[in-house]
Amino acid sequence: MAAAVLFAALVLPGASSTFAQTGTLPKDVDPVSRNRLPLLKPEDAGAKAKQIYDRTMANFAGVPPKAPSIRLHGTPEGALDLQMLSPLGLGVAQIPVLVAGRELDQPYEWSLHESQAVATSLDPVTIDIIRYNRPVSKLPPTEAVIIEMGREIFRTHKLSSATYARALRVLGQKNLVDVVGLMADYASVSQSLTAFNQQMPPGFKQFLPLPFTPPSDMHPDSRNRLPLLPERPIQPGILYSRPLGGSPAGTGPGQIGLHGPGMKALKESVPAPVIDVAILVTARENESAYDWTVNELAAVNDGLAPKVIDVIRNRQPTTGLDEQYASLIELGRELFAKHYVTTATYQRAVKAFGERDLVGLVQVMGQHAGEAVVLAAFDQQLPPGQPALCCTGPGKAGRTSGR
Repeated sequence: MAAAVLFAALVLPGASSTFAQTGTLPKDVDPVSRNRLPLLKPEDAGAKAKQIYDRTMANFAGVPPKAPSIRLHGTPEGALDLQMLSPLGLGVAQIPVLVAGRELDQPYEWSLHESQAVATSLDPVTIDIIRYNRPVSKLPPTEAVIIEMGREIFRTHKLSSATYARALRVLGQKNLVDVVGLMADYASVSQSLTAFNQQMPPGFKQFLPLPFTPPSDMHPDSRNRLPLLPERPIQPGILYSRPLGGSPAGTGPGQIGLHGPGMKALKESVPAPVIDVAILVTARENESAYDWTVNELAAVNDGLAPKVIDVIRNRQPTTGLDEQYASLIELGRELFAKHYVTTATYQRAVKAFGERDLVGLVQVMGQHAGEAVVLAAFDQQLPPGQPALCCTGPGKAGRTSGR
């Protein structure tokens, strides 16, 4: 049975949601799209938007995601273009990237984008407010609401109606979608940078107030846990002698991605239930009830044992599970709760999967971490009659990382 048919036909018992109990939607949720934006079909969004939508859908692991449909309301470009073309200006467009880097304790991402923010004339006062988690009361409304919105999404995995309404009023719908999209893109990128412990290149300073000691398993050329591979040529826009959105040669998410198999090959190499585990642990640790529920139904269809699903749902010990499942769950828990993966946990996962497939599985986690940001911001609801099967309690309050 196809995942979409399974989802439409099957309601599993689990944690009940407000909708399932009352039959009502939040006042700011559209009854057709079941999120805070009206339904927009890909064919009605323009050729460029549909092209990006189709490409995203084709390369996504798990049940077809909701975020690309929501992002049809924004600028139909990639993350680089969202920064370059934003009506908010180059400097303000760096704020959602910095907020994602700060909230996820990602020093590499933060440090490179702080340099870009300075180069594009973002006020150093604003940068320090994000860096040191200071109040935003004295900032201009546009900057303040982007920071407040990002903090709320990353810390609680929700966005209140009041904050959403203020962001919509200040930014406008298209800019709001683009800002959330940037947070999602860099939340996704952060997972690979953190899992493979990307260090700053020689000559680059680390600007976050976090310990960033080079680990014993770092390769000196790539400055991360993977050996250096030849770069594929890219031609991004140039800003102040460094590609905007790019990385210094031999480092960064592009270099890490060269080690991966690509989504098609990953699905051929790794059993579907293993990919389901990567998705579910991401949804669980990001408190994403929608992403968890639709993908739990698909995981059941793929044959993932209920015991494994319950271990992830209830954050139970992984003792006794298949080693691939156990090592992937432990890596995901560290990645999302601590924003750091220990050498022991990383080596355990490499032993279970090999470097190639582990890169692909971490990229799946990144996809769904970005999905969770968009779903939270626009309050995506489940279909009528489908209760949430996980993650309906309050989000994690405050900072979870010890770094």
